Amino acid sequence: MVLGGGVGGLAAAIGLFRIGWDVTVIERASMLDDAGAGISLAANGLRALDELGVGDAVREASRGQYSGGTRTPRGGWLARMDGSTLEKAVGAPIMGIPRSDLHRLLRDCLPAESLVTGSEAAGVEQTGPETVQVDCRTTVLNAGLVVAADGIGSKTRSRLFPHHPGPVYSGSTVLRAITERAVDLRTDFELTWGRGAEFGHIAFRDRRAEWHAVLSHPAGTRFADPLAELRRRFHTWHDPIPAMLDATRPEAVLYHDVNELRTPLTSYAVGRIALLGDAAHAMTPNLGQGACQALEDAVTLAAALATESTVDAALARYDAERRPRSQAVARAARQAGRMGQQLSHPLAVPLRNTAMRLTPSRVATRMILRHHAWVPPSLS
Repeated sequence: MVLGGGVGGLAAAIGLFRIGWDVTVIERASMLDDAGAGISLAANGLRALDELGVGDAVREASRGQYSGGTRTPRGGWLARMDGSTLEKAVGAPIMGIPRSDLHRLLRDCLPAESLVTGSEAAGVEQTGPETVQVDCRTTVLNAGLVVAADGIGSKTRSRLFPHHPGPVYSGSTVLRAITERAVDLRTDFELTWGRGAEFGHIAFRDRRAEWHAVLSHPAGTRFADPLAELRRRFHTWHDPIPAMLDATRPEAVLYHDVNELRTPLTSYAVGRIALLGDAAHAMTPNLGQGACQALEDAVTLAAALATESTVDAALARYDAERRPRSQAVARAARQAGRMGQQLSHPLAVPLRNTAMRLTPSRVATRMILRHHAWVPPSLS
């Protein structure tokens, strides 16, 4: 049984289904639809999708992020990135896709009867050596394995680790949306760093774009008119930032604090219950690896269950393989945020900018490859 019908939960269900398990996905929302904006998929995430049998369909619906880099608010380049270099090194550029499209493609891989919406796991308890009981309020279900992919606010994680501090505020708030219409973009992707602020975009196949604005604010800060506030803050920043804001409907703007699991978990599995995705290792979005790490989790878990002699041995292997890597990526993402958008000291910002301009592109590429160059276990 999989708790949570987001990208990680659906990927886990597909992996289990492909190795012959009967799978039920329990999703609290009444409609199984991910309402997020856009998502970047690096080579490691794409390889995971290949093992799940949906890689080609995702590539067809995505746009390769070949041209772009990091800029200053006035438009000067701090670093440029050529997606073809990544493609040569790891077999694929970063791909941009609306999150709703990725969600639909994953959903279509599963039998409709395996997806149960409008149901929440109010309690999860291992009642025997090989049985986990899930209380769904109106009914009680039994499973030989529960995969908790119930997000950063995972109730399952809280039950398994009652003394863990849980998610904490990263110091950043993000606003994001997909433009209503096509916009004239000269690059596929960009990040622009100001003092304590970031604006970025990724381009889609239909020439619309997903943009995000990250601000350093106290947790819970909200604006009465978020889009108007962004236009005020970013109207002097380089094109096409003002144009993307102008191409956005106010009601399309998503607005939330960026939280993370700063304290690493000591295990991703307890008994016959496995944690996956944000429930296990919620990280800041600075490396674009959150969904990719969840996809890695899904494939690694399925491969372990397919090859180990017992479920307990498979979960021990899953924990041993996934916890060190995903927690290292989470640390790197946190550090990237501190050196990027969160940096605001008037002396530190120009020093960082100079260092970035002087860093050879091959060095920057090598740093990226540490996270992208993952080889998945086979599910075939």
